[in-house]
Amino acid sequence: MHAVQVVFAVVWVAFWLYWLVAAFSTKRGQVHWSRYLGSRVVIVLIAIVLLRVGVFRGNGHNTDHAWRAGLGLVLLFLGLGFAIWARVHIGRNWGTPMTKREAPELVTSGPYHLVRHPIYSGILIAGVGTAVALGWFWLTAVVLAGIYFFYGATVEERYLTAQFPDTYPAYKRSTKMLLPFVL
Repeated sequence: MHAVQVVFAVVWVAFWLYWLVAAFSTKRGQVHWSRYLGSRVVIVLIAIVLLRVGVFRGNGHNTDHAWRAGLGLVLLFLGLGFAIWARVHIGRNWGTPMTKREAPELVTSGPYHLVRHPIYSGILIAGVGTAVALGWFWLTAVVLAGIYFFYGATVEERYLTAQFPDTYPAYKRSTKMLLPFVL
């Protein structure tokens, strides 16, 4: 395994461990798993099929290019840094995707001033960085995550519109969903 691959693996594992630990400090909420189980099962099944077919194996040639590794690492750290900043900024209001939280608060400052779903944005940027450095076949994982995040963001926004009918629609009009000034 190349050093670049090791760095990416260690950084992603550290990120997800942090995410797991941070999940214990959130407000209680209610997840309607049965309602959204189908979409999650489909994504997991697609990922399993792609793994079995060998889509994520690649030939390793992309790691031979120092500029790709460097750009990938920059995107990885920027993306995960943005996601962590958003997670810290939202504090106890964070919850698993599509969770209805008890006593929610609408957070529109910090990274939430730039995009409505900065955690998703950051993870996708980090995923693109991984693809740049380790191989374009990783874009398949980024696309799958993007589809799930877009779907989850749409569901979450329905909840937020119902919870904050006076303020969320204006926030939604003034702030892009995932990419500042674009989407």
